[in-house]
This record gives sequence, C-alpha cells and structure tokens, in this order.
Amino acid sequence: MTDLTAEYRTNGFVRVPQVLTPDEVERYRTRAAAYLEEHRADRLQQDAIFSQLVNVWRHDDVLKELTLHPKIAATAEQLAGFPLRIWHDQMLVKEPNSNAATHFHQDRPYWPHVNDRLPLSAWIALVDVPPERGCMTFLPGTQTVTGLEPQDLSNEEDLFTRDPELRWAPRVTLPLKAGDCTFHSGFTGHMALPNTTDQARFAHVNIYMDADTIYTGAPHPVTDPLHLKPGAKLDHEAFPITPA
Repeated sequence: MTDLTAEYRTNGFVRVPQVLTPDEVERYRTRAAAYLEEHRADRLQQDAIFSQLVNVWRHDDVLKELTLHPKIAATAEQLAGFPLRIWHDQMLVKEPNSNAATHFHQDRPYWPHVNDRLPLSAWIALVDVPPERGCMTFLPGTQTVTGLEPQDLSNEEDLFTRDPELRWAPRVTLPLKAGDCTFHSGFTGHMALPNTTDQARFAHVNIYMDADTIYTGAPHPVTDPLHLKPGAKLDHEAFPITPA
C-alpha cells in the first residue's frame, strides 16, 4: 500500500487490480444491468456520451454493498490519508457502439464543496474495459490544478481552453479487467474513450470526500433534495462515514 499511496500522491491516480473477486464481479454486473433497465427514466445524463445513474446505493441493496464495500473504502482512506465520507456513487454506462468520448475534465469543480482536502473516486470496472470499450486516460500530476470552472464533457477543447498548459501534459491510458479499479483525485484531469464495441461498458464509481467537507449552497442534484443550509458540514445520513 505504501507504493500505491506514493504513486497516487505523485500522479493523482493509481490502478489497483482485482479489488473484486470474480464472484463479486458477476453479482454486481448482473444487478447493475438489471438496475439500468429498471431505471432508464431516472438517468441524470442520458445522451450519446454515457448513461448516468446517481446514488444507486440508496435504492438497491446489492449495489449498496458495492458502494459501501469495506475493502474499497479502506483503500480509499489509506490513499487519502484522512477520514472520508461517501459523497455519492454513480453508475456510468457507455452503451454498445455509442462511439462518443467523455472529454477531458476534472470532477471536483462540479461539486458544492469547500474546506475539503483532495477528494477521490474509485472507478470499478464491472466488465473488461480495453481502450475500444471506453477505458480512461489520465493527465498525471494535474491533481494540483485547482480553481477551474466546471468543464463541458462534450467539448474536447474546454479543459485546455481553461488551462492551455494542460494540453501538453503527459497522458496515461489504463485498460482495466473486470474487477480492477482506478482511484483518482477529483482534480486529476481525465477522459474516457468511446465505446466502439457491441458490449456495454459498465462502471460503478464510489466518490469519496473529506469527512469535514462543508456545503457551499450551490445547486447540485445530490444536495438539492436535502434542503441543507449553506456552510453546514456534510454529515447528513446521505453521506456515510467510511469504512462503512
């Protein structure tokens, strides 16, 4: 874990192979596919880029196991070096032959957070994800780039317009086998390639935040229904402490 932690803190991302057993992968993939069909009308993002369902752990007991998976949570907390909460989870599905990239962006600018140390996400592959099925590409070291406005996932130039130097950053593409996981900082620039295959790309993402994160009051689909007060600590039951 020491080497992984050093790699994460240097690059802003790290690959951890086989965080799930084959039996776990089968269980969660089967349920994820069924959940998608049951909740297609609830998708937050439902365009050519991907299908996105948020906070599935609050609606499905099987996928809740994955969002609160103690091994994944423990790894996240060791990489971060401080206590964490679940910010939210999300199911990200690139449909078969969708042929659309998720362009370079950072996650953290979208979130109504302040007073937080580096957030991180665990991106868990529930199917094999070679480049042609939409694996991710990272910009190493960009976890130090803060203060940018949210970027447009459909515009391949948007991140580089906001910070032109990032165009020349090295790029690392990480294919994953089913059960593998990448952990990346919420500020690390990353993108996902198009899915040009006949198989859907299923990924489950556990997004963790500093346990002491403060809510800014800005609109966000996760916090809007909770009627929280700006300046409040995000210690609501919707954001459980980890490991669960």
